Amino acid sequence: MIQILYIEDEIDIGSWVTKELTEREYVVTWLKNGENAEKYLQNADIVILDIMLPGLDGFSIGKRIKNEIADLPILMLSARTAVEDKIEGLSFADDYLTKPFHPDELVARIEVLLRRFQKNEDILEIKHLKVYTKDRRVVNSNTNEEISLTGKQYYLFQYFIRNLNQILTKEQLYEGVWGETYMEGDKTLMVHIRYLREKLEENPAKPMIIETIRGIGYRVKV
Repeated sequence: MIQILYIEDEIDIGSWVTKELTEREYVVTWLKNGENAEKYLQNADIVILDIMLPGLDGFSIGKRIKNEIADLPILMLSARTAVEDKIEGLSFADDYLTKPFHPDELVARIEVLLRRFQKNEDILEIKHLKVYTKDRRVVNSNTNEEISLTGKQYYLFQYFIRNLNQILTKEQLYEGVWGETYMEGDKTLMVHIRYLREKLEENPAKPMIIETIRGIGYRVKV
């Protein structure tokens, strides 16, 4: 699933854009300012950025993002229509769309940028699975069928992939995926791992991909 980092302080338009993109099955992280944007950059496939923001303006934020990750596409989304603003925005951003706009045009521009910046897919092979990390797809190489994972299931599996061959505690997994402190007795993680095994394992009763390390946590190894 494509992850979008969206920085917009206007509640009405921010809610509308987030709703439109979510309905089109994008994963949207909406921030009201750019103060903590750097925390979300590594997981973002594209940044949508307003200019007029509290604190640092969109121009300053966008330049910082490009300096940090040059191949992360940025789409400026602004009510400012002056040629000077567009020129400044396009000096670092990859596209500039003025408000008001139709959501179909926004989606079309997003897709163009994603295609332009598409890298060669990294394929990770784990037992009978092929994980296309850039495209966020998991395929059963025995049947050549794609395995459909929910957003949270994929985030959990992705966290394992980022920490391949490492034993991860329940606390690490819960905090890494849900962003909250793990409470002893909470069954959320256990339930998600059970569902994930049902989809990924050849025999969920004898898991070979997501291993249980008794008394510690779990591990995915290659």
